[in-house]
Parts: sequence; structure tokens; C-alpha cells
Amino acid sequence: MTPTTRHPIESADMAAIVAGAGVDWNRLAGQTVCISGASGFLPSYMVETLLYLNETRQLDIRVLAMVRSRAGFERRYAHYARRADLVCIEQDVSQPFTLAEKPGYIIHAASQASPKYYATDPVGTLSANTLGTAALLELARASASKGFLYFSSSEVYGTASRVPTAEADYGAVDPTNVRACYAESKRMGENMCVSWQHQFGVPATIARPFHTYGPRMLLDDGRVYADFVACILQGQDIALKSDGLATRSFCYSADAVAGFWKVLLDGVPGQAYNIGNPDGEISMRALGQLLVGLYPEKGLTLSYVERPPGDNYLASAVARGCPDIAKAAALGWRPATSLADGFRRTIESYL
Repeated sequence: MTPTTRHPIESADMAAIVAGAGVDWNRLAGQTVCISGASGFLPSYMVETLLYLNETRQLDIRVLAMVRSRAGFERRYAHYARRADLVCIEQDVSQPFTLAEKPGYIIHAASQASPKYYATDPVGTLSANTLGTAALLELARASASKGFLYFSSSEVYGTASRVPTAEADYGAVDPTNVRACYAESKRMGENMCVSWQHQFGVPATIARPFHTYGPRMLLDDGRVYADFVACILQGQDIALKSDGLATRSFCYSADAVAGFWKVLLDGVPGQAYNIGNPDGEISMRALGQLLVGLYPEKGLTLSYVERPPGDNYLASAVARGCPDIAKAAALGWRPATSLADGFRRTIESYL
């Protein structure tokens, strides 16, 4: 397989994922892998991993990229036109569908993860995490798939009972708050995975990503850190729309994707694993200051403004978010990229 054009930072990320995940990639040789939400930020890096393995190790993996929009797929993967190992399947995973092929592995990552959608399309947000999960679990059951990975979220913890938060440290989520469309449906998706595993033996594992950033993330999706990166790229001062004191733990995408592969291939079916970077915990105010400081030549500043009237962003009530990753570490995974290096790599990947 002849290598195709990637941004140098993405190429280095692929090499790091393959070298550092600590999995037996030969288990994927000759397999068909179906990835829902394949045009998205993190799942597209999983698609790239498989294509990179075909290029460098000739594993003959067939990738079924399930997307809602063929046009979006063609934009994301324009540099892979006419590759026989990458197949576009245009399908809203929440709608009934049939698939002629039987995937050996399924990765369900289709979801509206941005808070800007929770107010404008809560039904669409929860549908992918429930109806879509049921459909893909049934596909895995009918296909006798060897592995199934469900992308959950750290939001399942609600107001976590302990920080750093381990997999059993659940807190409250108010189901009558429309913002709960995301957290509650992710919780239900997890229980579906456990139930299909218990009743039908589907080898479903669950990854709970905490805040993840890196090349390919959408800079207009409404999340604070994406706004920060966009400001740096546009040479604009950063304007915080809060006091900036809430903290989150940020994990670079290549580290997170290595963790997802580890959970899929080496995780215990029916179990959930936190994927995040506890060493990357930082307040939004400090993150803004860090990014401004990475490029002093731009002369940018950090300020505070009120959200404009009619802003649909539904802010989280969680003041602090940080994962306990002991469970994933026991599989042999740990993140390796510092905040400064990761955000610099992210920003430069758009240049």
C-alpha cells in the first residue's frame, strides 16, 4: 500500500499510536472494521490508524466508515480518493439499516458531543447514543464480531462523588434538565453494552474519554478550548465567557486513541475504562494563559466577557473534572504528551 499525504504532525501521531499502544496489531490482519461517526475528530484518527497499519505493515484491513454525510466523508478523506481499503457507508446510525458485510470489529463513536447541540437538538443527541448503540450491538451479535468498542463520556459521572474520578465514582445527573440528554443517553448506551454482553455474549467494551484535544477537532463546535485554539490561529485575543476557574483534564488525541485501541483489543468485555490525562488538569483561565504564552510574538491577551443573549451553549455545572486512570493503566496504557506540547502540536497542525 503506497503511503498518502498526511500532515507531518498527523503522520508522527500515527507512528506514536502504533508504536505505543502496546497491542498486537496482527489481530486486525484481514479483518473488516466498522467505525460509526468516522468523519468525527477522534474516530477519524482511528480510521487513520488502520490505514497507516495497511501502509506500513500490510495488514489488509478493510475499513467501513459509517457517516451521516457522504459530502463530509469526502472532505475529511479527500486525500484517500479511490483507496480500496476505505469504504464510505452513508447512514444515520439512529435510523434502521442493514449491512451486507459482517465486521470483525465495531467501533461506535457517532455522537453529538458538543454542548451547543444539547439545547438545539437533544433528541438527535440522545438517539445516536441509544438507538444507534442498539443497532450496532445487534450488528455485532449477528456478525459474531470479535470486539465492540463504545465511546461513552466522562459526563456519565455527573457531579462525581470523588475527584480524581474512578469508574465507580458516580454522582447525580438531573434527568429533567435538557442538558442531561447527553449524559443520560451515554449511561443508557453503556448499560446496553453490558446487557448485550451479558445476554448474548457480545464482547463490548466501554471507553470513557475525558476532555480530548488535537488535530482535526472542530474549532467552531462551541467548546471553550476549541475557541481558544481558533483565537490563537486567527491572531485574536482570547475572551473567556466565565470566571475561568473550572478545571478540566486535557488529553492529547494521539494518547487517547492509543487508549481506545487498548480498551478494544485488551479490555475486559462488559467493563468501562477512563481515558484521560490526570496530569493535564488545568483551569480554563490558566489554559488561556498557557496558549497565549506559547506564542508571545502574537501579543495576544486574555480577557473576560459575558455570553451574548440567545447563546445556546449549556454550560456544565461540574467545577472540576479529573480522571483516575488506574484501570486503564493496568492494561498497559498511559498518556505521554504534556499540555504545552500537545496544544502546540494541535495549533501547528492547522497551519
